[in-house]
Amino acid sequence: MSSLVLIIGSIIIFIIAYATYGAWLAKKWGVDPTRKTPAHEINDGIDYVPAQPAVLLGHHFASIAGAGPINGPVQAAIFGWVPVYIWIMIGCIFFGAPHDMGSLFVSIRHKGKSIGEVIKDTMGDTGKRLFAIFAWLTLLLIVAAFTNIVATTFANTPAAATSSILFMILAILFGYAVYRKGLDIKIGTVIGVILLFLSVWLGTVFPLQLSVNTWIVILAIYIWVASTAPVWILLQPRDYLNSYLLYAMIIGAVLGIIIYNPTIQLDAITGFEVNGQFLFPMLFVTVACGAISGFHSLVGSGTSSKQLDNEKDVRIIGYGSMLIEGVLAVIAMITAAYLSQSEFLPKLQEIGPTNVFSEGVGTFMSKFGIPFEIGKTFVALAVSAFALTSLDTATRLGRFIFQEYFEDPEKETQSPLTNMYVSTTITVVLGALLAVTGWNRIWPIFGSANQLLAALALMAVALWLKKNKKSFNMLTIPMIFMLIVTLTALGFLIKSNFIDSNYVMVVFPVLLFILAIVLAVQGYRILFASAPSKIADK
Repeated sequence: MSSLVLIIGSIIIFIIAYATYGAWLAKKWGVDPTRKTPAHEINDGIDYVPAQPAVLLGHHFASIAGAGPINGPVQAAIFGWVPVYIWIMIGCIFFGAPHDMGSLFVSIRHKGKSIGEVIKDTMGDTGKRLFAIFAWLTLLLIVAAFTNIVATTFANTPAAATSSILFMILAILFGYAVYRKGLDIKIGTVIGVILLFLSVWLGTVFPLQLSVNTWIVILAIYIWVASTAPVWILLQPRDYLNSYLLYAMIIGAVLGIIIYNPTIQLDAITGFEVNGQFLFPMLFVTVACGAISGFHSLVGSGTSSKQLDNEKDVRIIGYGSMLIEGVLAVIAMITAAYLSQSEFLPKLQEIGPTNVFSEGVGTFMSKFGIPFEIGKTFVALAVSAFALTSLDTATRLGRFIFQEYFEDPEKETQSPLTNMYVSTTITVVLGALLAVTGWNRIWPIFGSANQLLAALALMAVALWLKKNKKSFNMLTIPMIFMLIVTLTALGFLIKSNFIDSNYVMVVFPVLLFILAIVLAVQGYRILFASAPSKIADK
């Protein structure tokens, strides 16, 4: 099999899906370009700030991408490249993209509030609170895992640390120049991207060497500041500029594949059970962000919905971003699949999925003149930059959900826990403490929790669509399938941790399992009720 056919074919299919299925969803759901968005309606200069489509696309894509669509497909390739490729294509088009687009859409119809508020509108306050607890715990796991991953990356690759610090300084200057001094964004983008790649080079010249724990402390301070700072000064400009790193990496990889056209050597299907893992459900949990991810619903209904300039942008931001991520997932799969079976498995165990990806893309780009080592270093820096982006976005989202949980619209005086500084401090401190334990202990639970979150978000969107007498049938199969997948995965996780006498890691998935069952049963009764009056009022 030619890798050229796989990458070009996937791009063509994704473009067709965006033009047809994405447009159909926008029509069925009633996307209205004349309707005022929360970014304009509220516009507080901190969280609610209108952003141009290109800027918001950069933020949203950079936030949802991270290392997920890279690590997941590479790890899942142990089952063979065919199941991974099929799930990426079907998952992105019919599961992940509608999930992301729907989450963003219903959020802007709820003043930019989170999916938890949507659940309150359809399932009542109890449903909202249960979902908020689930979502906040999931975000806490993300903060902990990504803090440790980024800290480890910075400690092992000091060049990435220096580049990331320079990115932040550049983003602040870019945001100030564009939003406060009126610099034309096109001119600012050209200057910003040039300085961005200069920052990458300076990172290799002046690497910053610190220990993992020191970086955890520094990152904790950084994400506290990033979570409370106005979005225009750091979040929007940093993610917008950083997105060009990822775009450049994707373009370089695609161009390299076109020129090199490596043959797929990995086995098409290796078997249903590999190294003690079963293709079902682990394939659908492992690929994660490469096909569908619950974290995306929190980004769409957390930061992106508060910056959407016009409802017509819902399709490109929600549906389009997921398809671009699908292209990245296919590239990641190819970096594993162009290796033979005897090469891939030892390399995966020895250097890990991120390095398999970095070496693969570095090899592809070497075919049009970029030295392998420079290409590999550039890819590693880009991946670490986006892991950092996902980290501080997750922290801000954790702050939003924590505040919403304790808010009481009927009271004039709110609890101190609704204060953004208090809620941020609690989220950051607990996340940093968990980060010290190591990401490898957290990641298995996060993977299942993340995909379960996607099932619950699909349910929330479907419930809202039904209440508002809009078509929701396109979401029922993805919702039911993801519930079955994740509950089965949690069952395997509970069993393995119990056998290993790791009882702490037994309690957490048991709680997630019970919480999901309660929400799913309640949602099912409402979603498939024959009488609309059974749906809870706001």
